[in-house]
Amino acid sequence: MSETQQLTFSDVASHNSKKDLYLVIHDKVYNATNFVDEHPGGEEVLLDVGGQDATEAFEDVGHSDEAREILNGMVAGELKRMPGDPEPHTAAPQGTVTQPGGSSEGAGMGVMFYALVLLGGGLAFGAYKYLQAQSAGETK
Repeated sequence: MSETQQLTFSDVASHNSKKDLYLVIHDKVYNATNFVDEHPGGEEVLLDVGGQDATEAFEDVGHSDEAREILNGMVAGELKRMPGDPEPHTAAPQGTVTQPGGSSEGAGMGVMFYALVLLGGGLAFGAYKYLQAQSAGETK
């Protein structure tokens, strides 16, 4: 069993063309050279992040399990972080949105919003009926 190849950002940065393309996703280095022409989103998407940390771009799209399996077949090595390297582009797991300050908001926030709207509508309807009943009682 061979050791995993360690690559630095400067190593990866030199692989940024269609004929020689490396990407960093979650601190793993992938050789996407043979996949450029096959990428469903087009080659331009890969070339825009070639030689860089593509974690955020990869996760923002919400790739399928099949895409992640294809990615596993392209591993070229691990990223060896050095002083002065850019900070990791950590993306929130699928289905969540990271807010400034580090809080995460997932699908539950949308459900809570609709629950509050329904609750507010129910309270407004109840108040309307109550006031209607009160005014009907005064006119008798």
